[in-house]
Amino acid sequence: MDDSELAAQLAHHAGRIALAIRDSGLIAGRALGDAGDEAANRFLCRAIAQHRPDDGLLSEESADTETRLGKDRVWIIDPVDGTREYGEGRSDWAVHIGLTIGGVARIGAVALPALDLVLRSDRPLALPAAPATPRIVVSRSRPPAQALAMAEAIGADLVPMGSAGAKAMAVVRGEAEIYLHAGGQHQWDNCAPAAVAAAHGLHVSRLDGAPLVYNARDTSMPDLLICRPELAERVLAEIAALPC
Repeated sequence: MDDSELAAQLAHHAGRIALAIRDSGLIAGRALGDAGDEAANRFLCRAIAQHRPDDGLLSEESADTETRLGKDRVWIIDPVDGTREYGEGRSDWAVHIGLTIGGVARIGAVALPALDLVLRSDRPLALPAAPATPRIVVSRSRPPAQALAMAEAIGADLVPMGSAGAKAMAVVRGEAEIYLHAGGQHQWDNCAPAAVAAAHGLHVSRLDGAPLVYNARDTSMPDLLICRPELAERVLAEIAALPC
């Protein structure tokens, strides 16, 4: 099984595990999010160790070690991205399986389990035609000031949504044209989404246009831009013009 197929299968099965726990109705609220995260993470860590024993691993739900820093190939995963949405019974949560090679997100699979969908870097879909008015996906509760300023600058509509993976895949699926995040993330929040988005021909970078670099010692990833390629130059220019 090649890396792309492995990533997709892992994302799918981890999502099924999380859904089964939610659908059981035995747990609710914060405890449900914790249980889904733990079960999906346990499955993923064991599966990666079995199928790719020589690769490194960074997971949101496992203690980080320095072992991965000496590896060229490192899997970066988020077993349940959007535990709040997952716990509330919503559909805008995701499972992230990313593989970095030399610090670059090369392969990714993002499952949207509640929609029975897995987006893959090895099976890009054609981007649908963009509407006349661009749409920016933002946090349901904490839309970043930069996104609000961008919407005003370019006349975009705001689309509130849950997890980072759901937002990124909304751009991939043509439900929005821009995902701009400035509130601070970690590598597991965007590694797989970045790989999938780039494979679909979208612009993917930091807010200053710099490339995303993974498997760094510091797991933080302060900002992110995923957008339609034809909008990238204008969006980056508008970001640069925003007051610090």
